[in-house]
Amino acid sequence: MSDMNELVERYLTAWNTTDAAGRAALVAELFTEDAEYTDPLVSVRGHAGLDATIAAVQGQFAGLEFRVGGPVDSNHHIARFTWHLGAPGAEPLVIGFDVAALAEDGRIERVYGFLDQVPAGL
Repeated sequence: MSDMNELVERYLTAWNTTDAAGRAALVAELFTEDAEYTDPLVSVRGHAGLDATIAAVQGQFAGLEFRVGGPVDSNHHIARFTWHLGAPGAEPLVIGFDVAALAEDGRIERVYGFLDQVPAGL
């Protein structure tokens, strides 16, 4: 998983995977066991917390999908990227920006998420 673009695509695939077993497998593959995920709405640690967070987001935004919103920028073991959440082929409903730090084994150790565009009432 040395290619950051591929890693970010697989990360977003995990956020789009609605099959619980498939999503859990992706989370285990992509994240260290004690990985941390923090954004303005949640802060969790570990595979179970990540999986539950992704499942909750999918429940809140059923039918929408995450996609990369622009180029992935990286240096050393850190990547930053913009993502879009919306209906396939439509303008994004939510736009965010994540910074991911990788562990020595190439898996994600920490993600810091920011929300740049959020619909009113969210």
